[in-house]
Amino acid sequence: MPAASGDGRPPEKIGLVAGWGRYPLVVAEALVAQGYQVFCLGLHGHADPVLRDLCHDYCEVGLGKLGAAIRYFRRHGVTRATMAGKLHKVLLFRRFAFWHHLPDWRFCRTFYPHWISGTQDRKDDTLLNAVVAAFAEDGIRFVPATDFAPDLLVPPGDLSDRSPSASQWQDIEFGWHLAKAMGRLDVGQTVAVKGRAVLAVEAVEGTDECIRRAGQLCPQGGFTVVKVAKPQQDMRFDVPAFGLGTLQTLAAAGAAVLAVEAGKTILVDEFAVAAFARQHRIIVTAVDPQRFAAREAAA
Repeated sequence: MPAASGDGRPPEKIGLVAGWGRYPLVVAEALVAQGYQVFCLGLHGHADPVLRDLCHDYCEVGLGKLGAAIRYFRRHGVTRATMAGKLHKVLLFRRFAFWHHLPDWRFCRTFYPHWISGTQDRKDDTLLNAVVAAFAEDGIRFVPATDFAPDLLVPPGDLSDRSPSASQWQDIEFGWHLAKAMGRLDVGQTVAVKGRAVLAVEAVEGTDECIRRAGQLCPQGGFTVVKVAKPQQDMRFDVPAFGLGTLQTLAAAGAAVLAVEAGKTILVDEFAVAAFARQHRIIVTAVDPQRFAAREAAA
């Protein structure tokens, strides 16, 4: 628990909504190191319980308990919060999902147009903006997690000991423009290609399942995976991220290259990723977006 600041004032409070993966742990550690009192809402079935020991206070909340989440932050005087980690959106499309998660009144009121009347869509940005707006109604403002851990944004350059070949760069550029187009439509942020042919496009299933599907459709392997930020990317949520788990999925599927967008992609456990890439001869490169900017603008 952080001590009071040097001038005697108590440490500033901040909320953390934690989803699946290592990213929320890294963000929590960065916030604590900077002297914040971290009040963490861990999404049930997603958040790592280790967060309970890292944060000043921890509360697990179900996916349908939006009102309870807002009340938790208000009760602790939190007016600024951040999000980190993945939400397995496929859970929301399972049979009887609405009743399984027992949504509270605030959830029903917020998402009535999306899940009940059907007057609004259920795209990622639409739903996450609805969440942010609901918290804002109660004076809780969300800010990007990368404001507190900017070093997690991967810089341009190769993360492995090899660079893409000329033909692999062709696939990267081909996949880049396709991924940007999909992101503009808020469909997904990842595509898998080989020989400038599309193998798989990410949608609701997430990056790992997209990679696995590409491996099933291309058993000879050697394909390229491209992961980018949306052209309209809101850095408060749904920022593209990868780590050791992504590399393990790539290796199992037979992928040869992972290309991500530099400056807008989160890299967790960099040294472990680089070591795994070298061991399994996977090329990992972070592409400066200016490299393809001219053609992207003309598209």
